[in-house]
Amino acid sequence: MQNAYNQSAVSLRPASEWALFLDVDGTLLHLSQTPDGVNRSDRVCQILEEVMACLGGALALVSGRTIQNLDELFVPHRFPVAGLHGLERRDAEGVVHSHPESQMLEALRPPLTEIANTHEGVLLEDKSRALAIHYRQAPDKAAEIKTFVENLVQPLAHELHVIHGKMVSEIKPWHADKGSAISDFMEETPFMGRIPVFIGDDITDEDGFAFVNQMNGYSVRVGDGVETTARYSIENVDQVIAWLESWPPSL
Repeated sequence: MQNAYNQSAVSLRPASEWALFLDVDGTLLHLSQTPDGVNRSDRVCQILEEVMACLGGALALVSGRTIQNLDELFVPHRFPVAGLHGLERRDAEGVVHSHPESQMLEALRPPLTEIANTHEGVLLEDKSRALAIHYRQAPDKAAEIKTFVENLVQPLAHELHVIHGKMVSEIKPWHADKGSAISDFMEETPFMGRIPVFIGDDITDEDGFAFVNQMNGYSVRVGDGVETTARYSIENVDQVIAWLESWPPSL
């Protein structure tokens, strides 16, 4: 990974041949103490619809949330989406593609439930195909939770792995990630043949950045001061929204 970004994404001029992929939490919406605590913005939804029209429909959300949760968050809008870091995906035609749930996750639910129940401020989010332990409300427990989760998953490392994000440790199968999700979109209309642009804010977005870089696209990390493969930066959620809102009505 690089230690610094090359330049600000604000300097990029939007182009009609782009295909835009957007993370949600920490990118389009401000992070909250809990996953359910984020605030949906009508302004953000309107901006997304306008940008999507500019790009001929070539816009998709790529998130760690489930598709159902994303639809609830952005109701009544239904965007092309990749949920659970690529484990499920709804294409531009509305067809849902899903990887099967790993049966190995079942054995992890009881110990993860126990540590969440016995540690104040620690929350287990069961996403069916992935499990996430949040500790934003218990930052002093970060090292303990990370070690616990790593040790728990280690015997199953041939099928499952852990991603340590912003105050969260997420367990998921190896066979999909945000990079593979973007790759699948890029093989379909209206994304095919375009230049991919991906904006994200966390370690879970690095697979997406890596794929976009391979495609000579534009990878953008929200925030600064961290190692990343992203080649561009943007300061925060507010600047992401302001930049998208500044796009002309037609490209």
